[in-house]
Amino acid sequence: MTAIRLLLVDDDPLVRAGLSFMMGGADDIEIVGEAADGSEVEALVDRTRPDVVLMDIRMPTVDGLTATERLRARAEAPQVVVLTTFHADDQVLRALRAGAAGFVLKDTPPTEILAAVRRVAAGDPVLSPTVTRQLMRHAAGSALDTRRSAARTRIAALNDREREVAVAVGQGSSNAEIAAALFMSVATVKTHVSRILAKLDLNNRVQIALLTYDAGLLEEDGH
Repeated sequence: MTAIRLLLVDDDPLVRAGLSFMMGGADDIEIVGEAADGSEVEALVDRTRPDVVLMDIRMPTVDGLTATERLRARAEAPQVVVLTTFHADDQVLRALRAGAAGFVLKDTPPTEILAAVRRVAAGDPVLSPTVTRQLMRHAAGSALDTRRSAARTRIAALNDREREVAVAVGQGSSNAEIAAALFMSVATVKTHVSRILAKLDLNNRVQIALLTYDAGLLEEDGH
């Protein structure tokens, strides 16, 4: 079994030491590097080639948000999981829009942080439907009309079936749940999700969920 290559980024040496001790004890995870600031991340990624970056948001020189945006704009970028002390935060939302695969709270139990890294390495987001809805509610504000118009323009590129799948993703449904609800195979659902990501130039399911919310599709569906 190939170990998941993990890069830890946090300005607090005690936090890094704790994460390194906890994550490094897992047989399927290899800590390939540590950084104390976002300014160090790109060079470390080039050198260590991690599969996943566990990224703190608040750092003194280059914050995790900026570092995430820079990383996810690169070809063959590693997955990013944001570390935060907040359940709902504008900065977390922006990180998700930039392509982070999700976030975990710093007080999350160790087993759940390990599970989050494994899920992200496997290509799955780490936001539960409850957390996704919480972030989406937090995103509402004065810029909603502008976002809605832009989101609806992008969603128009989807055909009816792809739109149905996108809405189901926005509701937090798994591939198996979508397949059962829309009477299709799981493989077909995966194909639709891949096409949606390609058509809308998105990185992951979290971004699909955010876009369907911005477009008002979840409200129309009663969510």
